[in-house]
Formats: sequence, C-alpha cells, structure tokens
Amino acid sequence: MPSRPEKCVCALPAANFSKCWQRYTCYGYLRHQSTGFLLSLALREMNTTFRYFRDYFPVQLVKTCELPADRNYLFGYHPHGIMCAGAFCNFATEGTDFSGVFPGIRPHLLVLRGQFSFPLHREFLLMGGIGSSSRQSMDWILSSNTPGNAVVLVVGGAIEALDARPGSYKLFLSRRKGFVRVALHHGTPLVPVFSFGENDLFVQADNADGTRLRRLQTWMTRWLGFSPPLFLGRGIFQYSWGWLPHRRPIVTVVGKPVEVPKLECPSEEEVDRMHRQYTDALMKLFNEYKDKYAAPGAQLTII
Repeated sequence: MPSRPEKCVCALPAANFSKCWQRYTCYGYLRHQSTGFLLSLALREMNTTFRYFRDYFPVQLVKTCELPADRNYLFGYHPHGIMCAGAFCNFATEGTDFSGVFPGIRPHLLVLRGQFSFPLHREFLLMGGIGSSSRQSMDWILSSNTPGNAVVLVVGGAIEALDARPGSYKLFLSRRKGFVRVALHHGTPLVPVFSFGENDLFVQADNADGTRLRRLQTWMTRWLGFSPPLFLGRGIFQYSWGWLPHRRPIVTVVGKPVEVPKLECPSEEEVDRMHRQYTDALMKLFNEYKDKYAAPGAQLTII
C-alpha cells in the first residue's frame, strides 16, 4: 500500500484538475454562447491558415453595394450546403478580407448550439465572433449601442443540407420567418447573401423525399438538431471518393440591403409582406449573377 505522502502526491493532479474544471465551468456559465462571444481580429487574421482554406476551393467575396457602418445589418446566407464553407471563410475569418471589403462592419456568424458543447472548440468559436443561432444572440448583437454589427444567419438551417447537390439550389425559406420578425423588431436592414458553388463540394446519397434514408435523416434532424447527410467528396491523392470537399469555386455575393421599418410587435401580415420583399430580393440577386457564377442551367427553388 502507498504511504500517506505518496497518496498526497497522487491526489495533487486530481485536485488541480478539479479546480481548473470548476473555474472553466464558472467561466463557461458567465460567458454564454448567446451573449459572450467576442471579435478577436488576431484570431480572424490567422492569415496563413485561413488563406490556405480560401485558396483550396477558392472562395471569393463579391460586394454589390456599399454598407454604411453607422447601422446594424442582418445577413441571410443561402444555401446551407454540406459544410457552410463559404459562410465560415467569408464571415468568420479574414480569408477574403471582409474588413477591407466592408470597412467598419463586424460580422457575427451564428451556428447550431451543439457546436458549443465541446471545450476549447467552444472558445475558438466565441473568440471568432461566432454565436449560437438563437433569438437571444440576434437581439444581443442588434441591440448593441455600437453600430456596424452584422448578424450572419444561415436561414435554411440543418434540414436544407439534405438537399445540397451539385448544380441545384433548393432553399428552405417559405416558412422561415423568425429572422424577419427579429429584423422588424429592431428596424434592421435585411441583406440577402447567395453563395454560388456552395452545393457543389460533395455528392450526396440518394435521399429523395419518401425514401427510408430521408425519413431517418428527418427524424434525426428533429431530435438531434442537425442533419446527418451521407456524402462523398475526394481523397488526398485521388478524386473519385473520400471525405475532403472537392476543389470547386465558391463565390459569395452580398446583395443590396432591404430596408425594414422598426415595429416592436409586428403583425403576421407585416411579417409576411417583409418576407416577400426579402424573397424577391434574393431571387433577383440569384438571377442577376447566375450566368456569371453558377453552373449552366442552375435553377433556384424555394420551398
């Protein structure tokens, strides 16, 4: 049996770990994923890493108009794709020089809450200005006394990833009206954003509506909060199969803001009218740039 001194020495690492874990737990509680995220330019400007990521596809950011930095914005990002590569590269890093393209604007990409369940990964997200896709997050950002904030919301959500296929754009938007209600509450302009090529990175298994696979995926999405698509990409040394995304261009076009009146308690009719204006602006953005950036014959379907 070990002596008492040996027992004490063995207990020291466990005690230190326990103290560290308690402090981290308190820190995590105080720094919530809905209100505790910061914008660390040092992290966003890890140029070597993020430029490699940008150049792999490559990813390009296109500005269609100036965005004055004296107000806040709500960016609606489309489509979701399998991995939201365009959203991450453009709005969570400086890989495409967002701060140079839109000076004075601070983007905050919102992601699923489950992403914040893992220590260290959670801190990486928070330091990059990334928050959870909740009403609390959007209200906290858009209520800031400092203007120039941009909420970046992938509107289609996890379920939209199940229909991400090369050359096709199927958006889940018709029933997604919560972001419009938030914009009306704050009087925040809605900015349509479309990423051409986001759906071209992987090939999915056949999961048409009504198939067993699709029913299972839909059930898992409802209960787990994320979609489990079955997909294939490329390998390191060959292009026929693997888990890496294909090296195909992603062009993210940021459209013109749709002006939104400030209505603290908007009616359903007012929400529907604003939603139609946003949808029309998104369709116009797609049709204006599809011949330049989309694959021939690409169509946009909104359901």
